[in-house]
Amino acid sequence: MLDEEDAIWRADRARKGTPFLNTAQAAHYIGLTERTLELMRKEGRGPVFRRHGRFVRYHIDDLDTWSSQSRAPSEERPHG
Repeated sequence: MLDEEDAIWRADRARKGTPFLNTAQAAHYIGLTERTLELMRKEGRGPVFRRHGRFVRYHIDDLDTWSSQSRAPSEERPHG
């Protein structure tokens, strides 16, 4: 539980101080595990990321854009 609380704190702090999140913060922000986000990055199907030297960073705007584009359409209900 402490790790989750720490991730929440770090993501909140990063959001206020910088728009760039590390993998753990980005995963928490979009509701995925860190491992899932890493796999998606390697497979080229996750959110846009940037390399700052040897560090991978995700911009909050890119995470928001990816999330909104990943929405599944609502199922239509039959009328009647």
